[in-house]
Amino acid sequence: MEKEKRMDQKRDRHKEKTDRRRNEKKQSGQMGTLMQVLSYIKRYRFWVCLSLLLAAVTVALTLYVPVLTGDAVDLLVGKGNVDFAGIAGILKKIGIAVGATAAAQWVMNICNNRITYHVVKDIREDAFCRLEQLSLKYLDAHAYGDIVSRVVADVDTFADGLLMGFTQLFTGVLTIGGTLFFMLATNVPIALVVICITPVSFLAARFIARRTYSMFRLQSETRGEQTTLIEETVGNQKIVKIFSREKAVEEQFGEINKRLEKCSLRAIFFSSITNPVTRFVNSLVYAGVGIFGAFVAIRGGISVGRLSCFLSYANQYTKPFNEISGVVTELQNALACAGRIFELIQETPQIPDSPQARVLTDAKGNVALEQVCFSYVPERKLIQNFNLEVRPGQRVAIVGPTGCGKTTVINLLMRFYDVDSGQIKVDGTDIRDITRGSLRTSYGMVLQETWLRAGTIRDNIRMGKPEATQQEVERAARAAHAHSFIRRLPDGYDTVIAEDGGSLSQGQKQLLCIARVMLCLPPMLILDEATSSIDTRTELKIQNAFAKMMEGRTSFIVAHRLSTIREADIILVMKDGNIIEQGNHEALLAQGGFYAALYNSQFAG
Repeated sequence: MEKEKRMDQKRDRHKEKTDRRRNEKKQSGQMGTLMQVLSYIKRYRFWVCLSLLLAAVTVALTLYVPVLTGDAVDLLVGKGNVDFAGIAGILKKIGIAVGATAAAQWVMNICNNRITYHVVKDIREDAFCRLEQLSLKYLDAHAYGDIVSRVVADVDTFADGLLMGFTQLFTGVLTIGGTLFFMLATNVPIALVVICITPVSFLAARFIARRTYSMFRLQSETRGEQTTLIEETVGNQKIVKIFSREKAVEEQFGEINKRLEKCSLRAIFFSSITNPVTRFVNSLVYAGVGIFGAFVAIRGGISVGRLSCFLSYANQYTKPFNEISGVVTELQNALACAGRIFELIQETPQIPDSPQARVLTDAKGNVALEQVCFSYVPERKLIQNFNLEVRPGQRVAIVGPTGCGKTTVINLLMRFYDVDSGQIKVDGTDIRDITRGSLRTSYGMVLQETWLRAGTIRDNIRMGKPEATQQEVERAARAAHAHSFIRRLPDGYDTVIAEDGGSLSQGQKQLLCIARVMLCLPPMLILDEATSSIDTRTELKIQNAFAKMMEGRTSFIVAHRLSTIREADIILVMKDGNIIEQGNHEALLAQGGFYAALYNSQFAG
């Protein structure tokens, strides 16, 4: 029994320690996020100072009005004994004070809007710039919908919380300090009643705020998960329908939506408790001032006008607590969203080009891979000790079963990923010593997956050469055998297409991508299943065009259809990340090895 008791105590201590570490980590995370937010706000310190100054003016004038009101009440001595001239003068002063307050608040709101949306603009720009700097490894490991949710939805939520903070937090804090000063100056005993009851409101707001941050963060993460599912489902609607996955997707969406409902309800419920609790405490303050002040007034310790002024101050003193408690709740939500944004901004970017990196111009096309090793996941080896020497103008075909590393080699050549060991050289220079921009400009790439952007057919073809003339665009389209179908479109080359190509077939989209490369004609080419979606008749014409285009250019061809690579100078047969056979078409067939088996399986008839 004692042994079990000791074990239970040990478990309890471990749990307490774990909970304490978790709370410390959460608090340090919140503090770190807050410091980052302040670093963005610091850029607009002039507008912050102006907003604070206007908030002080607003509070001072607002607190001056009850003093005037109290003076007016004291001029109402009794029936037939009213100082109308004095009251008229006080009313004029009240009117001027109210007008000045309105003007100060209007300008202050302009300042707050300027600060908020400039900060949001800066954060969005930094987030988008970091996205462009991140390696493909990060993008492959994170759902696109979640990234979109961080940059769009989370930033919007952060903006709402920040704007509310600027609008109400400054004036609220100043109002509390100002009213406290005036109340102490008017009557210390009654002011002490207010001060004694006030901490209850602080404790209640703090208790609730500490529990809402994690809830709002969970809500933001679940919303990102939902955005991911919607983005994937809408973008792949045809696949969903082909495999009759509508019901399964609905159930998956329902499950995520239910979780979002639960965490949203919890977050909103806890945050909504704040206002009623602080209002209850504020009512206690007002009642305490009224009762205690009445006894003081009966004994002649304070005039009725001053008591009415004091009650007004008590109301103004407690009102900011409601606003600040609401602001704190919104700020918890804003900080939770800001934390997710800053996680993205702080992600380690891809290794930048070194200052001494060479700009590759007029590449000859001499490519060498020496003892290259690479794997996407360290535990799972992929490419091991890969060696290849390609002379300028050679055509290199890479074949092998799915997952053997063909496309990975292309990713390494383009430096979308860096090798784990070994080196890849272009014209005798390690590609890590060449700027990424100039390296990739030296390659023309046509992939199995097409990529088009929203715009005209012409804009999509001349994406790599924006200054190209209409004649050059048409010449490239003719070479790619795309001119005939483009002419049949409603507006020809001016036809506007959607991001996914709209009503264009997969083959037509691929022809546009081929025309894009035909227009640029870089010194090196990469064709990764470039004709996979094109009919056989058009493919034969495209192969002839490719043959002309590849003359004098180093070319890497990835293909499953072995009929398309018979004319290659070197055929690399890959399996499990290694080159198992190498040679031209006839030599490999004569060997009767893996390539011969692949070739014969496609032409068994």
